[in-house]
Amino acid sequence: MAAKAFASANPRARQYRPWLLRLALALLLAPGLAAAQSVRIKDIADIEGVRDNQLVGYGLVVGLAGTGDRLRTSPFTRQSLVGMLERLGVNTRDQETRLETKNVAAVMVTANLPPFARPGSRIDIAVSALGDATNLQGGTLLVTPLLGADGEVYAVAQGAVATGAIAARGAGASVQRGVPTSARIASGAVVEREIPYTLGARGTIRLALRNPDLTTARRIAAVVNRAAPGSATATDPRTVALALNGRDAVGFLAAIEGLRVEPDQIARIIIEEASGTIVMGANVRVSTVAVAQGNLTIRITETPQVSQPNALANGETVVTPRTNIEVDDGAERRFGVFSGGVTLQELVRALNALGIGPRDMIPILQSIKAAGALQAELELR
Repeated sequence: MAAKAFASANPRARQYRPWLLRLALALLLAPGLAAAQSVRIKDIADIEGVRDNQLVGYGLVVGLAGTGDRLRTSPFTRQSLVGMLERLGVNTRDQETRLETKNVAAVMVTANLPPFARPGSRIDIAVSALGDATNLQGGTLLVTPLLGADGEVYAVAQGAVATGAIAARGAGASVQRGVPTSARIASGAVVEREIPYTLGARGTIRLALRNPDLTTARRIAAVVNRAAPGSATATDPRTVALALNGRDAVGFLAAIEGLRVEPDQIARIIIEEASGTIVMGANVRVSTVAVAQGNLTIRITETPQVSQPNALANGETVVTPRTNIEVDDGAERRFGVFSGGVTLQELVRALNALGIGPRDMIPILQSIKAAGALQAELELR
């Protein structure tokens, strides 16, 4: 039904109705792959050339309640304020040294220009204080051009800023939640210029894998070729080339991105020593190895006791020290033997059984890797 509806809506579809039928069959069979942890192509690959572009601008936020830049220590804010007033017909050059307002802050404005954004559409922007302003809440960003990497203006920003932070200070205490010097303006910029890009202008579209892998690239090409024979080629671990062969680019990609594949991944362990975080992939394997972990821990606890004489007795109050020393040499811990081909779940269960926490697990994994028994890539961050 979907193929017939598409063909009736688009007369050109009659030229490639056979591949549409194959695609419909592939989509019907796709749910059966869910048990194999399959995912959609659109979730693991991007269309080459379809991406965001970063924009940046410099502007002024006004209307602050005395939390703006100090003009004596922020010369760029002073110069920007004087220049803005001159453009509005107010001459303050002769009185520049007398400007003492604290309601203005110089800010940097950043935004991402999404692909295929047309003139007149709106995008979100982020506003960050550049000087010594303490809070941007309640301010208004004045008209700020946003430039691309080529120096051209692609959007213009303006609007009331919202920080979502709380900052209060008193004589003896202060409280702050969030960052009051960073704010956002939803739909705060209007796109003035688009970045031209035409899908399928060269007759070939390339998919870029977010996690490069040769096996995954081959599987994507095989799934696409089952739906549209001879249209996909895996050129490298990151790229799969799609030949349009006269097909409508948008319709072809819309159908292809819904196909499901089972992505492959290398065996990898990520260790972030600063926070003690360990992430292991499902394909991690350990060869036969024995592991023992034990530390000598000495705990010294001081519980001084006050000795005080009776009310009518002659004496003085003294403090009697009491010290308790405990020694834990880890004698209750034993060697753990891991047989060859241990899976991730078995490895974690066995290490937990030895009473090993995440911090202690980091040097153990490093030692297992050094012994050549860890069949995975160990990445330290």
